Amino acid sequence: METIPRWTWTLVTALAPVAWGTNYFVTREVLPSGHPLYGAAIRALPAGLLLLAVRRERPRGSWWWKSLVLGVLNVGAFFVLIYLAAQLLPTSLASTVMATSPLVMMLIAWLLLAERPRPAHLAGAGIGLGGVCLMLLTGAASVDIRGVLASAAAMIMSSWGYVLAKRWSHQVEVLASTAWQLIAGGLLLLPLAVAVEGAPPALDAPAVLGFGYVTVVATAVAFAAWFAGLRHLPAGTVGLVGLLNPATGVLLGTLLAGEALTGRQLCGLALVLAGILLGRPPGRRAGPGGIAAGGGGVREGVRRRTRPPSARR
Repeated sequence: METIPRWTWTLVTALAPVAWGTNYFVTREVLPSGHPLYGAAIRALPAGLLLLAVRRERPRGSWWWKSLVLGVLNVGAFFVLIYLAAQLLPTSLASTVMATSPLVMMLIAWLLLAERPRPAHLAGAGIGLGGVCLMLLTGAASVDIRGVLASAAAMIMSSWGYVLAKRWSHQVEVLASTAWQLIAGGLLLLPLAVAVEGAPPALDAPAVLGFGYVTVVATAVAFAAWFAGLRHLPAGTVGLVGLLNPATGVLLGTLLAGEALTGRQLCGLALVLAGILLGRPPGRRAGPGGIAAGGGGVREGVRRRTRPPSARR
């Protein structure tokens, strides 16, 4: 089977933080406030069903409980915390807290996967984090400690979840595993939303369009790209690519909100890109353990739904 260069997987992975960088803006500007549980459920469940329609496979064996664990860490609790952080904090502060995730992911991957971080990964994380702080931390924005705690908790939980997803990735095809994480997280959120928040929020046209964008682009496409990257790249490299999240937020503010891009922000953006390039993987190609193991060689995680011969084409 033809191998795929690792830089290609880096570009695929980059789709996720770029899409996520727009999520704070959309959530803050057009989605209903005060409904983090419904907001997270509406984001997760349709995205999971969309991916399931593309890859019609269902869990089996240990993937039932693994889907539940990853659904809580990467989707259910994570989406609620991110929704809260986006409502309570300026985009710059929320993005800055999340920008510490590369270092946390490296430490967790070292513990769980024995992926010892390379010096280039550590240096890239330090340079990239410095660039994020240079872009975003001005000291002028008010700080809500609840938002800081929510953002920090989201960062820690998702870092654990991403590394666990990488550890278990050999068992399942990436679209199927992503679909069932989203479905599990969404199903867990729905009864909580009804019990805690009561009736669903009323959605105007901008909110409907906002949820459509968040569901399809910032969730279904972004998470599929992210977990594909985790399957083929070191966790440290994936974490560094995640620094594009706050960089996207700054550029989005410049393009949509008419904010001026200062020299300090340009220097910070250059540092972020330098950190990502410094921590990029070696120029090897993903061999049989890459796309072949990630796609067709499913061992126990999911079982393809069979159709009668008359329905096959």
